[in-house]
Amino acid sequence: MHAHRLITTFALAAGVVAPVALAAGPAAATTASCVVTLYDLDANNVAERDGKDELRFLVDGNLFPKFNANYFSMKTGGDGDPADFEFPSTLLVGSGDVKFDLREVTPPAVGQGDSLGKATAHGSVCAGLAVGADTTEMSLVQGHDETDYSYTVQLKLTRQ
Repeated sequence: MHAHRLITTFALAAGVVAPVALAAGPAAATTASCVVTLYDLDANNVAERDGKDELRFLVDGNLFPKFNANYFSMKTGGDGDPADFEFPSTLLVGSGDVKFDLREVTPPAVGQGDSLGKATAHGSVCAGLAVGADTTEMSLVQGHDETDYSYTVQLKLTRQ
């Protein structure tokens, strides 16, 4: 007799818990995620007296470009494309932001170099996109190192 009541109690409890678990599933699936890639880099004004900067991006602990010369050289008015940096990208999930840290290196000992500033892709922008849609966000990275410098960085967000 007690076993019958216990089984009935478990069955009722499972019946109540299962719909709650099913209802929670789709809510978790609506978390926005975007692939964020470098779209464009324009050198408005470079930082060095020799008229060129040797640049890399630090993205989620990875340096770009990774191979070849390990940096991309730019002069004022220059244009950098994703291929020049070996296609830096990362995944943005949820409401957080991701940053692409523009760094200047000094050859021949190319390492992480010094940060010139960061371009940001915002989770709020990603959340506003329909699945499969994309948009770009523009950041101005500027400051003063040896001389004043300014770069326009565009990041492309593609909703997954």
